[in-house]
Amino acid sequence: MTLSLDSHERKSRYLRDLFERTYIRDVLERNKIKNDENSLEILLDVLASGIGSLINPSRLSNTFKSERKISLVPDTIDKYLGYFEDSYLIRKAVRYDIKGRKYIKTPSKYYYSDLGLRNARLGFRQIEETHLMENVLYNDLVRRGFDVDVGVVEIATMEGGKKVRKQLEVDFVVNRGNDRYYIQSALSIADPEKKKQEIASLLRIPDSFKKIVVVRDHMKPWKDDNGIQYVGIEDFLRNELILKD
Repeated sequence: MTLSLDSHERKSRYLRDLFERTYIRDVLERNKIKNDENSLEILLDVLASGIGSLINPSRLSNTFKSERKISLVPDTIDKYLGYFEDSYLIRKAVRYDIKGRKYIKTPSKYYYSDLGLRNARLGFRQIEETHLMENVLYNDLVRRGFDVDVGVVEIATMEGGKKVRKQLEVDFVVNRGNDRYYIQSALSIADPEKKKQEIASLLRIPDSFKKIVVVRDHMKPWKDDNGIQYVGIEDFLRNELILKD
């Protein structure tokens, strides 16, 4: 018997059924969850909507209580997130303080291992290019065998005559053996102000490891005066040697 997936509707239905029959059932049965399927479903939707966003179990717990009238303590949410990881539905990226050379336990980011399942989960309603591109890059880096974290660069700045500390984000801190790369995902850097915003964290990293900005648009790879490399996502995905160039 041949499965026909010759239309968007059939493909979408197949992915949704796969999600329900395989992944959710696996989580429920393997972890002996009987009375909390609704909370699991809501949590999966939250993760699907928030790929690339920082997830804090304590804040999620408050959101469940205030918006859904569901009591779900942070430890339970953290446990459920672990179940999803064990089922290969999502992957976790931990924040790493680049200057302080230490990991920050919470909040973390979560990416879907399969974007088709993620999109079907949301009925193909939330197709934000920024988040999807970031998820694609994350999955590809993991596929290549890298350890991938979310970078944090702390800076001191003046606001209203007062000195304040801020955290700038590096989308990915990528490690494999002695190799390390800092990678930013950006739809476009055509706007000078947007480019300045994207590279602000990279310029403040106090080491000489390679720094890369991956953009949606096709472009010939090039480097600026700061040594930051710019490359289109198609070239980045197709040519694994581009990290070495």
